[in-house]
Amino acid sequence: MAGKPRHGLDPSQLEALCGRWPGVTRDIKWGDNLVFSVGGKMFVMTHEDGREGGRLAFKVADERFLELTDRPGIIPAPYLARARWVSVTEPSRFATTELQALLLDAYITVRAKLTKKLQAELGPLPTLKGKP
Repeated sequence: MAGKPRHGLDPSQLEALCGRWPGVTRDIKWGDNLVFSVGGKMFVMTHEDGREGGRLAFKVADERFLELTDRPGIIPAPYLARARWVSVTEPSRFATTELQALLLDAYITVRAKLTKKLQAELGPLPTLKGKP
């Protein structure tokens, strides 16, 4: 099993990934949505219990919205599509490393909209280097 790529991303993996990025806060909204934010702005959410196959919703850059929603397993996020959020309805269809990269992009996209002062206080942007 050593060379087999992992797929999907469960809530504990999401927490381990996003929780180590500068300025990230975690909270529960709308009953059971596990939400990660930077500077008070949401960038990713999932159901806390992992139901719906671990569906993930996250912010994407405007220029990637149509590209990503053209892919099987990714749709415009209900209620948040006009803010350029997508929903990965079938996370197990995607390699864990690809999902991690998409979430890092979501973090960077949202962080870039914060004030320059707050961005500077957060320090350097994180990378995925060294992640299994």
